[in-house]
Amino acid sequence: MAASTGSDGRAAPTIYDVARAAGVAASTVSRAFARPGRVNADTAGRIRRIALEMGYRTNPVARALLSERSSMIALAISDITNPYYFEIIRGAQAAAMGAGYTILLVDAQESDQLEREALDRAVQTVEGIVLASTRMSDTAIRMTAKLRPLIVLNRAVAGVPSVVTDHRRGMRQAVDHLAGLGHSHITYLAGPEAAWSDGIRWRALREATVELGLRLHRLGPYPPTVLGGVAAADDFWRRPTSAVIAYNDLMALGLLRGLSTVGLRVPQDVSVVGFDNIFGTDLVTPGLTTLAAPLHLLGRTAVQGLLALISGAQPPVDKPVTIPTHLVVRASTGQRRPARIAPPAD
Repeated sequence: MAASTGSDGRAAPTIYDVARAAGVAASTVSRAFARPGRVNADTAGRIRRIALEMGYRTNPVARALLSERSSMIALAISDITNPYYFEIIRGAQAAAMGAGYTILLVDAQESDQLEREALDRAVQTVEGIVLASTRMSDTAIRMTAKLRPLIVLNRAVAGVPSVVTDHRRGMRQAVDHLAGLGHSHITYLAGPEAAWSDGIRWRALREATVELGLRLHRLGPYPPTVLGGVAAADDFWRRPTSAVIAYNDLMALGLLRGLSTVGLRVPQDVSVVGFDNIFGTDLVTPGLTTLAAPLHLLGRTAVQGLLALISGAQPPVDKPVTIPTHLVVRASTGQRRPARIAPPAD
């Protein structure tokens, strides 16, 4: 195999070149970059100075072979096209980069099979795994957790550390808001059946409506996409209520489009609430009222917890780390008014 070359055409120095110049073993050079705390401070400083003078750049793959540490972690998300993950990825990357780690991103495309296959390959390289909104079964998650340190985001799995948003308090805030506007009958647009967060949001919503004496209706499941929300609008039109809470913001945005098509106005005829406060919810007309999950904080907290596990910390598996949510009120919710349009006859 030909040696790599620098910008001047000369062969780029390798870890072995640095080791010879510093009079140490190649594994010591590797530790000086990957685990500096395990190398004498003077030796580590000398190695870094020599490496800088020689123009050496660390190769994460070579470093992994020498030290059995790749400084890479996998972040598996269910759909890379969903804006929900934008800030989660950025928060995760900020925490990883701050600790000298690189993120390997896995797009599961809403498929538990694709997710398992990708992780089977990644587990050979990465030091740990964050599963964000995974569609894998609890059993598959626990099996993966036996291979590498692992944290689950947006789901609680017995025996596995996790980070979740406060769905119960968030849904109570949404219901309190709608009740305060005079709405007594709410429709919930359900997300994927395999999504743990859909089940927990539905249970939280039922508890809140029972406590406040409100009626609750469920439609779905639907894909957690704009098109899923558009499809839900047609079903909702046949059995309308004055208020809707959608599984996520993408569905809520699709619902806004679908309701406009059938002539229902938001919020004059229907108040709509989403979940997650993704990018763009304040750019549509009307702006979407939504439960804001601190997405950047979710990603950062998950990676910080994972890095602690990699360093040998005991995982907190008895109770998920819970991140609070808050309601962001915009123009898609308003005072309940008498129904203006009746649904079509069957």
